[in-house]
Amino acid sequence: MECTVTWTGAAGTRSGMGFLAETGSGHMIAMDGAPDAVKPENGGQNLAPRPMETLLAGTGGCTAYDVVLILKRGRHDVRGCSVKLSSERAEVDPKVFTKINMHFTVTGKAIPANAVERAIAMSHEKYCSASIMLGKTAEITTSFDVVEAA
Repeated sequence: MECTVTWTGAAGTRSGMGFLAETGSGHMIAMDGAPDAVKPENGGQNLAPRPMETLLAGTGGCTAYDVVLILKRGRHDVRGCSVKLSSERAEVDPKVFTKINMHFTVTGKAIPANAVERAIAMSHEKYCSASIMLGKTAEITTSFDVVEAA
């Protein structure tokens, strides 16, 4: 896997701290820094997600993918899945994630709660590389709701 991240500030773009990532699969992700009131030239313009937000979003995508796949492989009628991530970071550099909570909402027909609980546990213990990696610095907690589809 590879990715090239290029600073766009040197190109005279609107944000002095913008970056564009091109993934190995050929997709583009824009990122920007937070505005800096003290030294505006060192800050972004809030035009795209921050790099750490992108890391958190990628982790959510990784674990949601696992949960859906595990439930589908178990022949459950999954109609939707979302995960809301909330996090805390260290106050000093490096400002790693120290706590992450993931709340899953799984929608489907007659999906047992224990199947969802098992899928989430399997993702976090075995399959989701991103959450397992972040678990080295962050306490990761999970919760979930199962919503019956109409």
